[in-house]
Amino acid sequence: MPYNVVEFQETPNPHAMKCVLDRAIAESPRSYFSREQAAADPLASSLFALEGVTNVLMLGNFVTVSKAPGASWKALKAGVERAMKAAT
Repeated sequence: MPYNVVEFQETPNPHAMKCVLDRAIAESPRSYFSREQAAADPLASSLFALEGVTNVLMLGNFVTVSKAPGASWKALKAGVERAMKAAT
């Protein structure tokens, strides 16, 4: 069942964005710092496929995505929404 992004929230880190979802995604934290670490997690892998993603944290009803300094939040937000809607 796909996830819907309810809202994006800024964090104190300008290179991280909290994505609040319509339901829980993880009961315990899942954190990945590379594409290789995320290989066994289909959703995290799809997020790392987005250009500029450097870190993914999933917990409760949110996902925090961190980006490289030069990456665009506009493009990443659209990609995150697509990845969440494609999640099964």
